[in-house]
Amino acid sequence: MTTVTRGAASRPAHPADAPGFRDLFTPKLVTVLREGYGLAQLRADAIAGLTVAIVALPLSMAIAIASGLSPDRGIYTAIVGGFLVSVLGGSRFQIGGPAGAFIVLVLGTVQMHGLDGLILATLMSGLFLVAVGFARLGTYIKFIPYPVTVGFTAGIAVIIFASQIRALFGLTLPGSEPGPLLEKLPALWSAAPTADIPTVAVAALTTALIAGLKRARPHWPGMLIAVATGALATWGLDLPVATIGSAFGGIPAGLPLPTLPEITLAKVQAVLPSAIAFTLLGAIESLLSAVVADGMTGRRHRSNCELVAQGAANIGAALFGGFCVTGTIARTATNVRAGAHGPVAGILHALFLLAFVLVAAPLASFIPLAALAGVLAIVAWNMVEREAIATILRASRGEALVLAVTFLLTVFRDLTEAIVVGFALGSVLFIHRMSQATAVEAAPPFVAEDVADGTPDQRTAYEAGAASDPDVVVYRITGAFFFGAAASVGSVLDRIADTHKALVIDMSAVPFLDSTAAHTMEGLAHKTRRADVRLFIAGASPTVVRALAAHGVAPPLANFAATAEEAVARARSLAA
Repeated sequence: MTTVTRGAASRPAHPADAPGFRDLFTPKLVTVLREGYGLAQLRADAIAGLTVAIVALPLSMAIAIASGLSPDRGIYTAIVGGFLVSVLGGSRFQIGGPAGAFIVLVLGTVQMHGLDGLILATLMSGLFLVAVGFARLGTYIKFIPYPVTVGFTAGIAVIIFASQIRALFGLTLPGSEPGPLLEKLPALWSAAPTADIPTVAVAALTTALIAGLKRARPHWPGMLIAVATGALATWGLDLPVATIGSAFGGIPAGLPLPTLPEITLAKVQAVLPSAIAFTLLGAIESLLSAVVADGMTGRRHRSNCELVAQGAANIGAALFGGFCVTGTIARTATNVRAGAHGPVAGILHALFLLAFVLVAAPLASFIPLAALAGVLAIVAWNMVEREAIATILRASRGEALVLAVTFLLTVFRDLTEAIVVGFALGSVLFIHRMSQATAVEAAPPFVAEDVADGTPDQRTAYEAGAASDPDVVVYRITGAFFFGAAASVGSVLDRIADTHKALVIDMSAVPFLDSTAAHTMEGLAHKTRRADVRLFIAGASPTVVRALAAHGVAPPLANFAATAEEAVARARSLAA
């Protein structure tokens, strides 16, 4: 019995008013506060927020400098972006801010379009991310194949490290440093005799301290300790090395007033490719980071709400002179390990960074650039997922090819091109595997792999009447019936002799069917009708039946039965 509900509830709702929309985009901060939030939770979040701020401070400055910007831009991005990601985000533990993965894209945008162009591209990227989130496309971002993410992350790591060689060794180049790797490496090699010993010593001290503390005292803020030690050594020994003060004049003691960049149609068109690249990489990085946090805590983030928050954070960062914001895996993992309870930890991390800018900005002038280069060298090393690369190379030649192509295109061509090509190759590999998993076979009898004659239940019983039945032939399709398999399945079905009076297609093992496969079945149905052969489709799921009906494969063109046995019985009764 079917119950029909009348009234307003029976009318289809607008997507924005559909049940669950409000919950879908409710920030996790609201969820945490609804659960009850007391002094104990605030204490845990304060400790975690301070821990993350200590990690984020040197990283934010180092990423900004490597991106061709002044260090204060990185801190502005971490403060404004980190605050908005935690206030509006769909993850309890996500920490937003500048990320090493963006260095290549940001540096290229600055070189091509200047600081105003970068800020405009960041603003546009924020708008795009908000649109992607509200369009509920966040789930599809997760379809990026794993070898692609591993490949482009490793490629970015190589580029980051190469970009820091000059600062690590204090090299002096006759002109500007080349951007492309194949041009950069020969230029750096030719400048090797200009290496500066004090700079090398500071960089070596920094990297050694970070690596040593990670092994001996993993819970200590190794990056901050190493940078502070390098600054003290530079100041105490009066070392002649470049510092933030000598290169940039220090950092301002406060946030700038929010301003809009110059917006013209020509400039929007010019920076559009950068904005799209920021959007794509930002969505991938932030959702990967949220997934890592879910895996560590057993919680579950809301992808589309997170993308809306990332968009708002990019808009906010751009207004305050910052650049691209995304979820950062290392800082998010640090937040979880430090015992964070919820998004308040991320909010406090931003406030602690703001306090540093207001109170201790003059101290940043003593930080040597070689120390920040050492931080980025460690970051680049950690970005390479060596175990994942080894596993992929062992597991599949196809996936190894996807990884290698993505890596090489990232290093020698362009990050966006690498992601697009890697995704395309991964999709082709998936289609190939799915098509191989789809089979069509005559039945009965079905014959499996060779086994001993006495083995019970390993072979379908031989039915002489069914095997020699001149009136009914049964074929079974197994696996996903989609465009990748439609051609091969269709070619088999087309070879069926027209001498039979009935054809039974058992689709009980077909989980889904796309329009290409439905079109193939439509052609088969018309062919059997012209040959005066009755077509029976057995065991099809309701979804498959609907897809077939949409293409005209329905009675009287085709008959449907619950099982192949029922279809055979009906076919024989009609032939009798």
